[in-house]
Amino acid sequence: MGTLLVTGGAGFIGSNFVHHVIEHTDHSVIVLDKLTYAGNAASLAGLPEDRVRLVEGDIADAALVDELFGQVDAVVHYAAESHNDNSLHDPRPFLDTNIVGTYTLLEAARKHDKRFHHISTDEVYGDLELDDPARFTETTPYNPSSPYSSTKAGSDLLVRAWVRSFGVKATISNCSNNYGPYQHVEKFIPRQITNVLRGIRPKLYGKGENVRDWIHADDHSSAVLTILDRGVIGETYLIGADGEKDNKTVVELILALTGNPTDAYDHVTDRPGHDLRYAIDSTKLRTELGWTPRYQDFEAGLKATIDWYRDNEDWWAPAKDGVEAFYASKGQ
Repeated sequence: MGTLLVTGGAGFIGSNFVHHVIEHTDHSVIVLDKLTYAGNAASLAGLPEDRVRLVEGDIADAALVDELFGQVDAVVHYAAESHNDNSLHDPRPFLDTNIVGTYTLLEAARKHDKRFHHISTDEVYGDLELDDPARFTETTPYNPSSPYSSTKAGSDLLVRAWVRSFGVKATISNCSNNYGPYQHVEKFIPRQITNVLRGIRPKLYGKGENVRDWIHADDHSSAVLTILDRGVIGETYLIGADGEKDNKTVVELILALTGNPTDAYDHVTDRPGHDLRYAIDSTKLRTELGWTPRYQDFEAGLKATIDWYRDNEDWWAPAKDGVEAFYASKGQ
């Protein structure tokens, strides 16, 4: 796998993966990214130009995809519309990218006989009750609750069908909520961090009881590389770092780590259909492929993330005002 095609490689999780690949392997990378609002070429700044090439384009562009598949040894598919609030406002882009885009890539993988890894989310499984001791596993039935998670579930099923029907050499991973550098300020953790850095009170949906299973993006990247190297074709692997925290705890921790009173935040209107709890059981990945996360202390990982946003205001500032105006219009 000398050259990897990374779709969505200028987005949050994809760009972290590209940085990880360059730091920890000898691979070269071609990034295919549409550079929508969530993609940022600046997230790839400083990487060696002889090993990283950015191609601006759409994963649903069959001719471009076909051309790029002929130049690489394996494909890691991160590109997706991924924000729940946006999917409730306008579902159509989620169908175009997550379903049609994934189909286009799978057809190219079939034609060129390329190794293909598909990045998905734990949200395809729906949610768990707050007091339920269970966690998601690879056999948990799909039960998506939003246009975003339902289109990701559909893309997962396409991958499984192309493996079974056409012999595409694919694996799937479903990951818990990521945090870390290069995440768009519309997302929960960077939104609250950048609010605090600007002297704005953080905003908490409802009572803040919703639980997410947090993992640092660098740990997600190392897990994907592990699956790409040692994963069994046709298999699904869940990626998680045992980082369950409710949203109220996360906001209060951000405030504490920035030297602010832990009650200096506002409650806002909850999101429609807001999932209660996600929790990942990553036993299969750990026992069968030998993966372990580096950031097992959420507080340490969050502090490093706060430091990154403090040091990189030039990266996030251009989008901040527009995001806050959008949420203000919704009372959030």
